[in-house]
Amino acid sequence: MLDAKQLEALAAVLEHGGFGPAAQALNLTLAAVSLRIKALESALGQRLLVRGKTVRATAAGQALLAHVKQLRLMEADLVGGLGGHGPGAATAWQTLSVAVNADSLVSWFLPGVAALLTRHRLLLDVVIDDQDHTHDALKNGDVVGCVSTQAQPMRGCLAENLGVMRYCCMAAAALMQKCHTKTGALSVHRLLAAPAVIFNRKDGLQNIFLAQNFQLTTPQYPRHFVPAVDAFERALALGLGWGMVPEQHLADLSARPGHAALVEVLPGSAVDVALYWHHWEREPASAQRLTQAVKQAARKVLR
Repeated sequence: MLDAKQLEALAAVLEHGGFGPAAQALNLTLAAVSLRIKALESALGQRLLVRGKTVRATAAGQALLAHVKQLRLMEADLVGGLGGHGPGAATAWQTLSVAVNADSLVSWFLPGVAALLTRHRLLLDVVIDDQDHTHDALKNGDVVGCVSTQAQPMRGCLAENLGVMRYCCMAAAALMQKCHTKTGALSVHRLLAAPAVIFNRKDGLQNIFLAQNFQLTTPQYPRHFVPAVDAFERALALGLGWGMVPEQHLADLSARPGHAALVEVLPGSAVDVALYWHHWEREPASAQRLTQAVKQAARKVLR
């Protein structure tokens, strides 16, 4: 059987970012933490950490980290099922780490799971990433579930269809006037001369929009990067550029002062993004409850 103290040492190094912080968190000496890691690597016959300026896990280390996190959740569920008589059980909160794209987090994820978190004393540790990249966090063992565009689950996991999130290309009315010809038609050349407002460098929705409607595969255009939902939408309202907005946000935007002038760049040309909830096939009760809440929330909001 795997040694619990050695596993906790491995998890501490990865969660705290190094041997020194891990030693402080575990109230051990640096040498003791190092010896536990070496003993675990020796017992398994393979390296678990890549040591350097920053410490990162190997594939085996990632698998063990995921295992440790699942053990913690299962033990917490067990203590709760025994009537809460374990150490600190009366006030214990469980932490669930998830990876979610910012648009989903704001529009339906948080509202959909809020009641569950309060009722069952669950804490969220949210990793924000583009929906095309959240799956990496699950694969690395950093989270127990993720909202992703990938339909294929990895081994030991399930991928459940959540529905479709629709994005519309929007811009301020004043900016759109500059992008139309005298006949009122949209000029893609004028559109590409204006900046796009993009959430971050992983965001490819605007390129999908251009490929889908204008058959452009490697478009060149100036770009603002604004990695915060409110600031992103504010940038559009200020006329800084054009960008992709989830339809769930459009009703709220039109009700805010200064946002009513946003118009669709090319009506009827939305980009649909299919989303899936990836989670471990064998998961503790707290994670199972979260999975059910996520699926129910998605059914209410997504297409």
